[in-house]
Amino acid sequence: MKINKNNAAGFWVAGLIGAFGLGAVVPAIIPQVFQNNVPAVQQEYIKAYGKQAPVVPNVTNQLNILYITSDQHHWLRMGYNDPNIKTPNLDRLARSGSIFDRAYTVNPVCTPTRASMITGMYPSQHGAYALGTKLPETIPTVANYLHEVGYSSALIGKAHFMPLAGNATYPSLEAYPVLQDLEFWKKYHGPFYGFEHAELARPHGDEAHVGQHYAIWMERKLKSEGKDPKSWKSWFRKPEKGKSEEANARMREIMEENAAIGEAQYGAWNIPEPYHLNAWIAEQTNGQIDAAVKRNKPFFIWASFFDPHPPYLVPEPWASMYKPEDMVLPKVPADDLDDMPYHYRMTQSGPTGWGKEFIEDGFAVHGFTRHEKDVNKQKKDMALYYGMISMMDKYIGKILDHLEQSGQLDNTMIVFTTDHGHHIGTHNLSAKGGFAMEEDLRIPFIVSWKNKVPAGKRNNALISVVDFAPSFLTLAGREKPLTMTGVDVSPLWLGKTEKVRDWVIAENHFQRTKFYQKTYIESRYKITWYMNTNEGELFDLESDPHEFKNLWQDKKHQELKLQMMQRAMQADMAKESCWMPRVGPA
Repeated sequence: MKINKNNAAGFWVAGLIGAFGLGAVVPAIIPQVFQNNVPAVQQEYIKAYGKQAPVVPNVTNQLNILYITSDQHHWLRMGYNDPNIKTPNLDRLARSGSIFDRAYTVNPVCTPTRASMITGMYPSQHGAYALGTKLPETIPTVANYLHEVGYSSALIGKAHFMPLAGNATYPSLEAYPVLQDLEFWKKYHGPFYGFEHAELARPHGDEAHVGQHYAIWMERKLKSEGKDPKSWKSWFRKPEKGKSEEANARMREIMEENAAIGEAQYGAWNIPEPYHLNAWIAEQTNGQIDAAVKRNKPFFIWASFFDPHPPYLVPEPWASMYKPEDMVLPKVPADDLDDMPYHYRMTQSGPTGWGKEFIEDGFAVHGFTRHEKDVNKQKKDMALYYGMISMMDKYIGKILDHLEQSGQLDNTMIVFTTDHGHHIGTHNLSAKGGFAMEEDLRIPFIVSWKNKVPAGKRNNALISVVDFAPSFLTLAGREKPLTMTGVDVSPLWLGKTEKVRDWVIAENHFQRTKFYQKTYIESRYKITWYMNTNEGELFDLESDPHEFKNLWQDKKHQELKLQMMQRAMQADMAKESCWMPRVGPA
């Protein structure tokens, strides 16, 4: 990367008060690696080195960026890949732009991947290495950097940068009991991880985690329609017994006042469609587009949908849109997982509770259980999964329509993707967890920008989630910061090249010592290795695209395994971060 000498220490000095005056408090929106705010130190630095020049975009007209994500979305479950599912709005987005069929996540679960999306760093670098951990608030994000060059920014929907639990040492805004303190959420809209404006929610479907801005929106909407503003409570599950007891007396009172009261549901959700999370996300996203236009500022808006993440739950008519009897389950050899590592095999034949041996810090690894074998249940789940995608597609369409109606379509790059994949019967697995199959790591990915991104094109070039942030910054005219270890793939998106990367890497550090998995993927071959075991995975994606034959122990492929491990080690070194350049010999 070419370093601008005037900004060589740009990220480092961004935390100084140089641009804000002596003794000023540095706004939280500005990235801060250097955090020594002692006035005497600040004054001495400015006396010695002067003030850091503000970062100026190197483009004349800055584009808008509309970033749309689903959650736990199998890469093939798009209308353009699967004629059995209806996604007319995602399909029209694909027609207006380019489809990238070899996009990969950096982790097969939510928190690490979502943190990588906004930091341009791998989970091993930004710190949110697993579910149940949090992204440190000190880590700069793409929204921080875009703010430097004049952007407004908003996050609407699912964040999941923090865990559902917290304590005084590791507090969480996305945790009980804070998420149900509605008086707090009425006053707080950010900044949140660099985003100037945030509208947050936490539940998938009818989960009891409902609260935050979404609950407030439902109450206001119900009240404006002359209905009981608390009637939303019956649409969601009541919290697990004991949740309120874990809180202090004041927070216990708040939780009991604002908690849901319903029972768990499956299939057809009793929530009226106008109050669904999708409707809220579309409405608030459109509002933020309008707000940015009114302020005459370029925008970066993340519309973060929750579907089709389980539970399998969607209101009518979407719940019955697809018939279970019409669903086609994947064909899987009976011995598919016999040559796979221990934890794969145990999903098929292990005793109840076999995953307990991987528990560390009191928490299990997702997916380390016996997996669903009931064919009828799988077909019903698949029909509902399709319905959730189709409903989400409707509300994505409302955002795309509003963008065009607001006159912003021509100058807006639209990106659609998801955080990770999903299983319904593929490899006889369900949902997600400690697995590294294509269904886990490969993700749908579309980029559209009128007259800038080639329309109707498909590309098999490798792309990683970690590349999104640096690419957004480049397109916005901001030099890629040294903290970001992803690659600028914007030339690929714009059709100026057919390839940027030779490899991608995914990390799955679900437990600090008991489960750590890394995967290195090239255009043809893919290898996965583990901490604390000699087992692994090696696949030839060209001759075995469904990954039915693990070559790890195959005698004919031992040389290939060694070569892949060597290349994987070199790639793992190449992705290490150097947050600042050397500015002196010692």
